[in-house]
Amino acid sequence: MLTLHTYFRSSAAYRVRIALNLKGLPYESVPVHLVRDGGQHHQPAFKALNPAELLPVLQTEGHVLTQSLSILEYLEERYPTPALLPGTPEQRAFIRSLALDVACEIHPVNNLRVLQHLTTAFGATDEQRRQWVQHWIRTGFAAIEQRLAGPAGLPGPFCVGEQATLADVVLIPQVFNALRFGVTLEHYPRIERVWTHCNQLPAFEAASPARQGDAE
Repeated sequence: MLTLHTYFRSSAAYRVRIALNLKGLPYESVPVHLVRDGGQHHQPAFKALNPAELLPVLQTEGHVLTQSLSILEYLEERYPTPALLPGTPEQRAFIRSLALDVACEIHPVNNLRVLQHLTTAFGATDEQRRQWVQHWIRTGFAAIEQRLAGPAGLPGPFCVGEQATLADVVLIPQVFNALRFGVTLEHYPRIERVWTHCNQLPAFEAASPARQGDAE
């Protein structure tokens, strides 16, 4: 049995939940609340699992895996069907690059600890934090939207072709965050198309924050 340490609203954990569902892998969820009790990820028991104090953590076969993209690559290697990285080396590189557009360029500057630091170190208000998040999401989404319009992206209901890939797994949680922070999708019709389609699929729907046992 796989054990996933997760938080319903963590987009990095959301990615892993989607991938586990797509690959049909049963797992046990262990909720780690990022706000309650001063942040349960800061407590010694969790820090012993992941000294970085970040979610998600996947425990499997005596191993402790951290960093969502590393976990997703592990799942792809260990359970290759259905493939999240299909196609030619060039196609797989494009899929990875879309995932990294989110995981490296949008998400890191908008995660909870960055937003908390903006307040504690610089006195940022809730509105200023919201504007910060919106800026980086819009900047990243504009680039992704343009890349999806190129020859390597789409056509089909997913980011690349007719099956869900690593790109969709990483993009969908970021769209959830965008909507949560008031970024609408009218300027990103291709991203909106992928979002709408994926949320009709059981693997994505079951991984959504609202469906988690620790949802608030």
